[in-house]
Amino acid sequence: MREPGFWHRPSSWISQLLRPLAVLYGAVAARRMQGAGIDAGIPVFCVGNYHVGGAGKTPTVLALAKLLRELDERPVVLSRGYGGRLAGPVKVNSDSHTAADVGDEPLMMAATLPVVVSRDRAAGLALARAQNASVILMDDGFQNPSVAKDCCLIVIDGTRGIGNGRVIPAGPLRAPLAPQLERTDALIVVGEWRAAQDIAAEIASRGKPVLSAHLTPDAASLAALSGTPALAFAGIGDPARFFNSLRSSGVEIVRSRAFADHHAFTKDEIDQLVADGRDNGLTLVTTEKDFARLRGTDAAKTIVPFAVTLQFADAGALRRLVTDQLFKARDRRLRA
Repeated sequence: MREPGFWHRPSSWISQLLRPLAVLYGAVAARRMQGAGIDAGIPVFCVGNYHVGGAGKTPTVLALAKLLRELDERPVVLSRGYGGRLAGPVKVNSDSHTAADVGDEPLMMAATLPVVVSRDRAAGLALARAQNASVILMDDGFQNPSVAKDCCLIVIDGTRGIGNGRVIPAGPLRAPLAPQLERTDALIVVGEWRAAQDIAAEIASRGKPVLSAHLTPDAASLAALSGTPALAFAGIGDPARFFNSLRSSGVEIVRSRAFADHHAFTKDEIDQLVADGRDNGLTLVTTEKDFARLRGTDAAKTIVPFAVTLQFADAGALRRLVTDQLFKARDRRLRA
């Protein structure tokens, strides 16, 4: 879906009209979050956000997986597999599965680490553990109570924030903010801070870490786009953020096309993009997540996937947070 524009306008009459539904939805979501969940038996780190749409969860999961491996841990990702047809539990095979099978984000991550997809996250725990996991990384699922989390890291886009701060359908929040703040163990602000300062201050006042991070383009992606005008397209939560990231990296965007999050590109749409690029001398560029949905097609050979990694301003603070939470999670189980 595309985010409604009024989600980012506090004074919108549409948002006001939907507030009674939002109150009802929020009450159910808040009560649901109180569930205890199944203990995985090993540490569970959940990477989530307060609202629907993109904020940088997948790059955060990949950055945490890299750090955990440096700490001699064996992380396995557990994902719902949004957009995929397989209910799971199933281990993602990047060679045989497609995005239509398991979802674009799991397929993308499976190229570098073990990923288990299961719509019932609790049902996916056993398969995730069977991959010789020492730590489970939940990609999303912060509001889902089925699995007990040892550490919840919330990612927020510092430019977009949480919109109008209201609950679905009046705004983008998945649940009322108060119970979500209570369950936050650390906040990761990606990019500028102007729309995240109030939440960052609130989390800090509770004695929880607030980490600053930014997305850094891959050198190979920049080299492939150097000196050539581009046609950029994206079907993610915030396509404008992707386009701005390209421009700030020095990529000349002549044309851009925005699609809904997790958009399933049709052959006609891709053919049109390819023809537009060819006729106007433009290089096609898209996100890694979008590219995962195009793998195996002829068009993929002409498209540049723009890879990014999440870099933390204070890598030492992230390392201390992770090692501390690992120790606490294991110590709790030993004392139980």
